[in-house]
Amino acid sequence: SFSHQAAVLSKLAPKPKKTDRMGKWILNNYAPTSHQFGLHFKPYEPNIYTPIIRNDIRSASISKGEHYTVYLPSYSDEKLLKFLSKMKRVKWEVFSKHNTYEYFKKNIHIKPITNEAFVKSMASSRGILCGAGFETPAESLHMQKKLMVVPMKGQYEQQCNAAALADMGVPVIKSLKTKHLPKLQHWLDTETIVPVDYPDITDQIVSQLLEKSLKTH
Repeated sequence: SFSHQAAVLSKLAPKPKKTDRMGKWILNNYAPTSHQFGLHFKPYEPNIYTPIIRNDIRSASISKGEHYTVYLPSYSDEKLLKFLSKMKRVKWEVFSKHNTYEYFKKNIHIKPITNEAFVKSMASSRGILCGAGFETPAESLHMQKKLMVVPMKGQYEQQCNAAALADMGVPVIKSLKTKHLPKLQHWLDTETIVPVDYPDITDQIVSQLLEKSLKTH
């Protein structure tokens, strides 16, 4: 197998303090394989590589604007509006899977998801608030944007990702509850960027996987 999930399962990859036995079991057993090669935020062992960053992210024109890009598809627009509107002086660009049209409400700009608009928003943002998946956080780090993540509840892979990102210095909040607003405000007030080096090693990865595959047959 070659996947992010394979890297998450590595004994050397960070794990959440609270163990999700069912989530861990599912991740271990839904697609069992004999050999594992993975992608993660850091190369925790020789068979784990840094993220593959797509070309439109690598070629994007990076700038530092005034808005923050938000992608939290597990939350309704109403929940996001209620939480983010408490930061009245902040410009938010929220990409929503729940709407096919864009609109403004106070200091929040709700947008439907299109790849071009999302990449442009991230590249020109002041920072990115998103779930603890793999692709968007990795792309945010590559763009050298300050990042905060909100892992999905009951999603073991995202909990592991959040643990790895926290270990790197990325702030994590567990939910969009009011009690987490001070941590969000602190993130907004600081300019700490987590440095990463994600070179384009796709050809190298493919060559190594083919080489290792031939040796196992």
